[in-house]
Amino acid sequence: MSTTIYPARKVITMNPANPVAEAVAVKDGRILGAGSVDELAQWGPHEIDNTFADKVIVPGFVEVHCHAGGGTVWENPYIGFYDRPDPDGVVWEGCKSVDEVLDRLRRIDQEMTDAGEPDDALLLAWGLDPLFLPGDRLYAEHLDQVSTVRPIYIAHVSGHLATVNTALMVKENITVDTPTPGVAKYGADHAQAGQPNGELHEPAAMRLAGEAMERMTALRVSATGIRNWARIARNVGHTTITDLATGPLDDESVALWEEVVNDEAFPARVVRAASLPFGGPTADPKELAEVAAARHRNSTDKLHYGIVKLFFDGSIQGFTARVSWPYYYRLPEGNPENGIWLTAPDAMPDILEAYHRHGLTVHCHCNGDQATEAWLDAVETVLERHPRWDHRHTVQHCQMTTKAQYRRMAGLGMCANIFANHIFFWGDQHRDMTLGPERARGMDACATALREGVPFSIHSDDPVTPLGHLHTMWCAVNRVTASGDVLGEDERIPVEAALHAATLGAAYQIKRDDEIGSIETGKLADFAILEDDPLSVDPMTLKDIGVWGTVVGGVHYQAGQ
Repeated sequence: MSTTIYPARKVITMNPANPVAEAVAVKDGRILGAGSVDELAQWGPHEIDNTFADKVIVPGFVEVHCHAGGGTVWENPYIGFYDRPDPDGVVWEGCKSVDEVLDRLRRIDQEMTDAGEPDDALLLAWGLDPLFLPGDRLYAEHLDQVSTVRPIYIAHVSGHLATVNTALMVKENITVDTPTPGVAKYGADHAQAGQPNGELHEPAAMRLAGEAMERMTALRVSATGIRNWARIARNVGHTTITDLATGPLDDESVALWEEVVNDEAFPARVVRAASLPFGGPTADPKELAEVAAARHRNSTDKLHYGIVKLFFDGSIQGFTARVSWPYYYRLPEGNPENGIWLTAPDAMPDILEAYHRHGLTVHCHCNGDQATEAWLDAVETVLERHPRWDHRHTVQHCQMTTKAQYRRMAGLGMCANIFANHIFFWGDQHRDMTLGPERARGMDACATALREGVPFSIHSDDPVTPLGHLHTMWCAVNRVTASGDVLGEDERIPVEAALHAATLGAAYQIKRDDEIGSIETGKLADFAILEDDPLSVDPMTLKDIGVWGTVVGGVHYQAGQ
């Protein structure tokens, strides 16, 4: 193939030896070089492509924590608080009150009836977060106003809770005598005190909803959902996306992913993490480790394996994360004092060791600081048993990770993937309801990670928050909440550090920094094509920069096309 040279308004390379260029040359899907047009022309026969002459080229954004379910959830209606675009770019208006949620659900129920759906057909929706809704949380008694016959299952946007109506609880025999932890009850002042209120906290309780949970979980994937996920990624400049938890890597699942991702029309590279089933039957870590290691050996440039996802606790906004004393600031009645362990801390070292010994990198979901401490203990224990260099085991979310924990992470050779988006989407609620002002100011502490020398990236956890690193960078740089307040001004980071976290820092975490994350000779030709320079604009406008689309392996994928 001939060489193609792409002049641009600016090329930001993330290569400290050659930080800025006026053009980039591509050959055979890889970067031949970045520099002036005259320099690049010396490589020999070439063509000049001016498609991006007035654009800014940066390394393709790398997302280390999202889910292909971010495409699949759109097979069902959205009832969340924030306005949100679907894969076709259609913006769904957010529901700002319980009444607005119920009105949308009534319309959906009526549409199902008009379409001839039987009365007992499931009504599924997603995106709910009761913290945003004034007045009562949404309980079964509210959903019963939509239907007392049709089972209704509403997935919370965190993915860690669901709310169901009485018809579904009757169908699945969820009663006051159900022993499963996480079946929430009405408080003492309620007329139905002690009875299930319809909220199901964390996987064990959510699975009681049977078919509804299986159909609605954000971890479920389909060919259409995977394609939708990649379309969203293309629209916001992501060239590598990581599905962080899709269950065991069985032959049927691998075949589906290979067929979809290896299609030339698929506009992204994918990293798939092996994981124990989310709330399902316990798998043998040693068996899964062998499978994951074998899949890793068969990785390709387009579809990559080699990392593992584990779970330790729940969500802070769902009051199911494990936090240290003094626990939660304003705990809703009927909730346990301190969240739910999804994995017993004393079991984690043996689980981790199975993957660690196979040379795999393990990422663990830790929202609360108590969960982070337990994960660091497990990593330290396993490293004492089986020393290994450059493991890059990672704390995922790092919402409440303390300064002392970051110092410990640096000493253990670990990485942090920080959920910077939470500052905007839930910062006000964390300050006023879940954790209180002081701890909220120290949440998602990118500046601390930077000071303590911990390699870090930032993420969206799509569909929990929308995929898009320009917004995630904006959150890390400005730390502005939805109400417009700055939450933790001393944890803000420079734009350059945020761009590194979104590109090379993220690539490092998945051990692909030798191939992606920067624009330099030999690497894969993956670019985000932006309408403006993120290093020059007012940092408060980062999230507003337009995205033309992406280049993946030298192939153009224009947003919306």
